Amino acid sequence: MNIKKLFILLLISPLSVLGQTKDSLSYAEFLGYVKQYHPVVKQADLKIESGIATLLKARGGFDPKVEVDFNEKDFKNREYYEKLYATFKIPTWYGIELKANFEENSGYYLNPENTVPEDGLFSAGIGFSLGQGLFINKRMADLKKAKFFKEQSVAERNLQVNQALYDASLAYFNWVQAYKEYKIYEKFLENATIRFNGVRSSVIAGDKAGIDSLESGITVKNRKLELEQAKVALFKARLEASNFLWLENTPVEIAENVFPMAVIEDEVDNYLGLNNLENFNIQNHPKIIALNRKIDGLSVDQRLKANKLLPKIDLQYNFLTETPDDTNSLNASSYKAMINVAMPLFLRKERGDLKLSKIKVQDANFALSDTQLQLQNKIDAITNEVESFKTQNILIVDIVKDYEAMLIGEERKFSFGESSVFLINTREKKLIDVQVKAVKLENKFLSTKAKLFNSLGILPTN
Repeated sequence: MNIKKLFILLLISPLSVLGQTKDSLSYAEFLGYVKQYHPVVKQADLKIESGIATLLKARGGFDPKVEVDFNEKDFKNREYYEKLYATFKIPTWYGIELKANFEENSGYYLNPENTVPEDGLFSAGIGFSLGQGLFINKRMADLKKAKFFKEQSVAERNLQVNQALYDASLAYFNWVQAYKEYKIYEKFLENATIRFNGVRSSVIAGDKAGIDSLESGITVKNRKLELEQAKVALFKARLEASNFLWLENTPVEIAENVFPMAVIEDEVDNYLGLNNLENFNIQNHPKIIALNRKIDGLSVDQRLKANKLLPKIDLQYNFLTETPDDTNSLNASSYKAMINVAMPLFLRKERGDLKLSKIKVQDANFALSDTQLQLQNKIDAITNEVESFKTQNILIVDIVKDYEAMLIGEERKFSFGESSVFLINTREKKLIDVQVKAVKLENKFLSTKAKLFNSLGILPTN
């Protein structure tokens, strides 16, 4: 990191570096930085790169190949032999291999079978299998599995990013809750202080008993204690939210003067992609896709193992010519052919491998069925939980209004001398408790929305 960036990060408010306003950070902006800079998200992208690299490696099995074999022996000033054999091979999909060869040999003690024309011998031909490797071979299997692995890696990457955004959302919602609770206690400390000053003036004037001043003072101290506890909780929540903020591989701490902006349901639905759930299909869940691609890869292995039960029959046929420029010279009168047959008598190794591969496929299918059921039930349960929290939030808002009305009424009675500091404090404590409860309930509602997002395994497009 250069000196200028370091200076900015050290001396300027971190969120000013992020392009935020001086005193606030919205949920959308927070998620935006997580998606763009968080190390876990970047780490998840490596899964895709790994899948692409695996596919590239598998495709390399079909790359053309040039082979050159040169042998020479000289002893006591006599050339025993000099042999040159060059081959150009082109592997194809169904185990067929196209070849072009050049052979040039000479020497006093050259094996007669290696004798070729003075200008060398050219050949062109084909090699293939009739048993093992005809419909599937290791090259074909590796390429198919690499394609499935690439799709699996994309699904696993999406799951990892989804989890990172889910954890970040919970941290932000907890920060919002801690901030709102802090503001509640700050507000009621101010109210308690004003009331204490008023009661103390009345006590000095002889209009009220001294015990009222003592009780009001105790209330102020309690509010200070509650505010201090809320301050600690806010500090902790702010640091936990800071864990998800990075800028160019550098962690960024949220400044103390920065507060989170309130989050509403529509924002969460919009930024987490929960607006069009009626079109959701469990088969499109990244975890299901990853398991299906895993099963596809295991099925390819099973086919390859089953192919091993066939006899190994390899054939090669090459046309020979001294004049490769003359295509008419390539005919059946000059050729070189080979056949290689091999077959284990009991096939115990091959049958054992096939049985193990079948067991792996069955095991993966059982895991898929179980995962589908668990995901569907989890999604249904969370959806019902979200609907319940909607109802609870409506009820808690009405309850807060009722408690506010009761406190206002009690304060009016107190101004007429028909109530007491004790009753006002009692009403106020009830109001504080229900407001804190409302904030916590709102946080549970938003967290459940995030949990639904996490269970669906979707990625936001915003």
